[in-house]
Order: sequence, then structure tokens, then C-alpha cells
Amino acid sequence: MIADAKAVHNRLRRIEGQVRGLQRMVEEDAYCVDILTQVAAVQTALEQVAIRVLDGHVRGCVAEAVEGSDDAQAAAKLDELMAAVQRFARIR
Repeated sequence: MIADAKAVHNRLRRIEGQVRGLQRMVEEDAYCVDILTQVAAVQTALEQVAIRVLDGHVRGCVAEAVEGSDDAQAAAKLDELMAAVQRFARIR
């Protein structure tokens, strides 16, 4: 459950544009440091999208599972959450 799916979708479209811009920069043999700067900007933007999605997951899916289920189902949802957090932490 993403709280503001439209905002996330719009952000992903902007990131898509940034990536196309990076492709053009590489094709046009742009200065390497300029390319690296844009790569860092895309990475940061994707991290922000991931944080929004993770926030929605915690506040929606996980909260519902913990409130309205038995201990085993809640524990499974929390394990799933921690696995997602660990994957996200690895990309940083």
C-alpha cells in the first residue's frame, strides 16, 4: 500500500527522464564527472522512492498484519519487513 501512489509514479517518470538524459550524455561523450554527478542524482531519487514505498508498507501492510492477525502471521510480516529493510540497506 503506497500512501501517495500518484506522487511515486510521477517521481519515477522524472527518474526515467533523468536516465534518458544520462544515456544521451554517454552517447555524446560528456565529461565523466558530469555523468557521475547525474548518476548520483538518480540514485538519490530512487532511494527516496524506496523510502516512500517502504513507509507505505510499514504503515499499511505491516500495521494491518500486526493489529489484526495472530502472532505467527504478525511475526511473518515483520520478518518480511526486515528482509526488505536489509535489501535496501545493502544498496546504500
